[in-house]
Amino acid sequence: MSTIIFPSPVYGPVHSRRLGLSLGINLLPGDGKICNFDCLYCEIGFNKDGFTRTKHPSRAAVAEALGRQLEQMHRDGRQPDVLTFAGNGEPTSHPHFAEIIDDTILLRDKWCPQAKISVLSNATFIGRKAVREALLRVDNNILKLDTVSNDYIRRVDRPTQPSYDVEKIIANMKLFKGRLIVQTMFMKGDGTDNTGDDFVNPWIETLKEIKPQSVMIYTIDRETPDHNLQKATPQELDGIRDRVTAAGIPCTASY
Repeated sequence: MSTIIFPSPVYGPVHSRRLGLSLGINLLPGDGKICNFDCLYCEIGFNKDGFTRTKHPSRAAVAEALGRQLEQMHRDGRQPDVLTFAGNGEPTSHPHFAEIIDDTILLRDKWCPQAKISVLSNATFIGRKAVREALLRVDNNILKLDTVSNDYIRRVDRPTQPSYDVEKIIANMKLFKGRLIVQTMFMKGDGTDNTGDDFVNPWIETLKEIKPQSVMIYTIDRETPDHNLQKATPQELDGIRDRVTAAGIPCTASY
């Protein structure tokens, strides 16, 4: 199996199918995976295969590396479209996530003021006030909600904490009062399929309650650790996208 382990704390830039030219920020160790989800579709691989020997990068190390890279890109006349917090696990789990967001805003404003700041999060830490307030300071607060079924999430996203409850995640999403983007992976295979009405209908009803500024739906793009997974078809994604749009919520589909 081919997996992707991202350097830490800065990598890229890479071309994102959803965000454009993206400079990645990895707040996890650069030699393996640390995450409180263990998704069947994670391009980084399974948690059991991601043993790390290094620590999380410090706040100072992130600021130094990001500033150096942005200054070099500025000199080269190559500006990123977005600075994206992603990497080898859940970025909001970093103990200094909020402070790092503040540092990133200052560096963005200095070197590439037109660039957006995005955070890709599984939403498990948004119950923490400091994390929530930090996410409200970025341009693209992108939070995962693959379904509203706890059974599906435990089978596919596989949260490591026994107390995980999607209803709590949904309640915390509502605290953003619309200042969030919901991101949902649709796929099939190996006993999974969230493309049918049984999953899509309650998910759309929940979106109406959350009232996000927009929704991003997508499917598998790279090799997955579970080789039996299958992409949702463009027709399936387009159909779901059109239903979300008809509900009054902007939605994009990435194949």
